[in-house]
Amino acid sequence: MPSLPPRPSLPSLHRRGPKAAPDPGPRIPVPTARAIVDCAVYVDGSRLPGRFTHTSAIAEVRARGEGFVWVGLHAPDDHQMSAIAQCYGLHELMVEDTVHAHQRPKLERYDDVAFLVLRTVKYVEHESVTTANEIVESGEIMVMVGSDFVITVRHGEHSGLAGVRQRLEANPEQLALGPSAVLHAVADHVVDEYLAVTESIERDVDGMEEEVFSPHHHVPIENIYLLKREVVELRRSVTPLSTPLARLVQEPSVPKAVRRYLRDVQDHHTTVAERISEYDEVLSSLVDAALARVTMQQNLDMRKISSWVAIAAVPTMVAGIYGMNFDNMPELHWTYGYHLMVGVVLCVCIGLWRTFHKNNWL
Repeated sequence: MPSLPPRPSLPSLHRRGPKAAPDPGPRIPVPTARAIVDCAVYVDGSRLPGRFTHTSAIAEVRARGEGFVWVGLHAPDDHQMSAIAQCYGLHELMVEDTVHAHQRPKLERYDDVAFLVLRTVKYVEHESVTTANEIVESGEIMVMVGSDFVITVRHGEHSGLAGVRQRLEANPEQLALGPSAVLHAVADHVVDEYLAVTESIERDVDGMEEEVFSPHHHVPIENIYLLKREVVELRRSVTPLSTPLARLVQEPSVPKAVRRYLRDVQDHHTTVAERISEYDEVLSSLVDAALARVTMQQNLDMRKISSWVAIAAVPTMVAGIYGMNFDNMPELHWTYGYHLMVGVVLCVCIGLWRTFHKNNWL
């Protein structure tokens, strides 16, 4: 029998691999200028006219041999911060901290550059503390201070420093103190925001306290825990700053005039920390009070239930006795036996009800 010609092979889809995604190509780095909010040169407390880049500004200062540069950045990426670090000689650990953020407040020194991390907070307006999902919003500001420059990096939309720069430029005498004056102004601005937030939180705590102890209003414990969680977040942002401020007050490289201002900032920070600790204690007491109120309500409910069970037990007992299938039972053949037994049951039930009602069980 003649052999058949081989069948032509058809392309099968299952033998093909997944279609490769198109190569997007190398990522184009975003220019450093996109992350710079403002860059200025200050000499003798006055801002030099003109616009400067981060490289031309430091070159101008070092060519003059006086003044300093203030560069403000907002959420730079690795490439942008690396360009700043290369120009100003910053340590790579500072670059890593400023890019990735989420740092605790701290003060570190890398050679001749001081690195201060500040946590910023903002009060989120809401209609009622019992319905709010978020009360405190947090961010970060990093300040790098050298002999002839200061670099501020902020994360978060609420932590702008334009107002701080304007106030400093309106006070040349303070700005003439150098980069440390900018460090103080930023720290003072952040701590002042702490004070404003704690005042708003105080109103929420007072409102929560009033609702918890209101006789005809029930506050779920979850709402108290929400406010307590926000106070805890505020405490984590504020309390660790005490150690860096104490070190700055004793820092010999900071001018004496600036250290005096920093002591005032430290006093304000202590006031804020004490307020937050007080709010935390009050909220803990409110949680205990709310739990005690729930327990008391449960006891009242159990007393009511027990009272009605005791009243219902009387007819249940009588019905159980006379529901037994015995032939020789007394009172079964009385003419008025049924009416007498119903009357006795009603009298006993009414007597129990009056007794429980008199003792505030019902």
